[in-house]
Formats: sequence, structure tokens, C-alpha cells
Amino acid sequence: MEAINLDGDEASDGLLALVIAVVELLIEALEGEAIRRMESGSLTDEEIERLGSQLAALHEEVDRLKADTELEDDVSQLRTSLSDLVEDAIERVDDEPHPGFAFLDDANTPSPEHSEPPDQPAQPDQSPTSSEGEE
Repeated sequence: MEAINLDGDEASDGLLALVIAVVELLIEALEGEAIRRMESGSLTDEEIERLGSQLAALHEEVDRLKADTELEDDVSQLRTSLSDLVEDAIERVDDEPHPGFAFLDDANTPSPEHSEPPDQPAQPDQSPTSSEGEE
């Protein structure tokens, strides 16, 4: 994982690289949502055009900011570290579910600590249709 040094300009550069990386991730999420909405047909042609130009402007501004601050490499390294961290977290969740999560298969199975006492033993059939005088 990427460490941020807390000394002067290096701390400032590390924090700025983190902010830029987060903004890039947000832009990617916005692009994904825009594509989903375009494919679903919920946007007009005018809205698609406006959205495309706004996303392009965001990309240009982030690229300009990275170039001005000379943080392209730092942002790239940080994004790689963040991606690796997320992938590791997903693998851990897939491999070892947290005991606090209830999955559909487990939802109807009470844990031993929360189980109720067993029901009374089954009684012989005493259906209302049988009468004592019939044989």
C-alpha cells in the first residue's frame, strides 16, 4: 500500500495525489452511470451531448491539474495501490464471510445460541373424525 509522508511538501503532494485519484474514480463512476442511462434510453440526445461535454471538461481539468503539479506518476501509483487494496478486500469477503452477515441459506437456520427449546414429542394421531364407539 502507498504511504504518504507527513513532512511538508511531500505531505501536500501525497494528499493532492489522493484527492486527484478519488476525483478520477468519481468521474469513472459518473461515466458508467451515464452509459447505463444512455443504454436504457432515459436521456435525450441533448442531455447526452451536454453530459459528454461535461465529462470531457472534467477529464481535461484533471489532466491539467496533474500536469501542473507533476503528480501524474504519483496518482497512477496510488490508483494502482487502491485497486490492489480493493481487490484484496473483495477476495477476503468472498473467502471468509463476516459472521455478522446472514446469507439466504443461513437465514432460516438458527444458530445454537439463539435456538428455541425443542418442541414436545409428537402425540399419537387424535383426529376429530375418529370416535370411541367405532371399530
